[in-house]
Amino acid sequence: MFIDLGLTFDPLTRRCDLTLGEDFDLVLDTSSVPAMLVTAGLDRRADPDDELPEGRTQFLAPASFSERRGGIIDALSPIGRPGGCKMWLLDRAKQTEATRQLAEYWLQEGFAWVEQETGEPATIEVDWVREHTLGYRIQVDDETLSLTKRVAD
Repeated sequence: MFIDLGLTFDPLTRRCDLTLGEDFDLVLDTSSVPAMLVTAGLDRRADPDDELPEGRTQFLAPASFSERRGGIIDALSPIGRPGGCKMWLLDRAKQTEATRQLAEYWLQEGFAWVEQETGEPATIEVDWVREHTLGYRIQVDDETLSLTKRVAD
């Protein structure tokens, strides 16, 4: 069972905000949607061997700690489980089958927590929906989240 603070997603700005009730109290959400939005929306820290969008590699060390990104949620996790997805690494990717497969892999990696929480893995589908735009659909229990990711022209 999920209990999280309610989030409202604005598809135009691609941002979330906390949901307030009529009495301006924070709303609790018992669906899997807030956890799905947080996972899909946070940048997971890149591994040392991941190629960064700027073209840096483990041999060309980043100038700062923040270039490998990662959310504060990683430092606060009591069980040391990283949060978010590495979809941000696709910012300069090209429209290829390898890019689609990499996106699917990173979404599966990011949503691995679902199987631990529910006993069933998340259902993830990734396809090119139009030129330079990946569409992905994630289903957890009976909730579905559909988003897009623009890649390089």
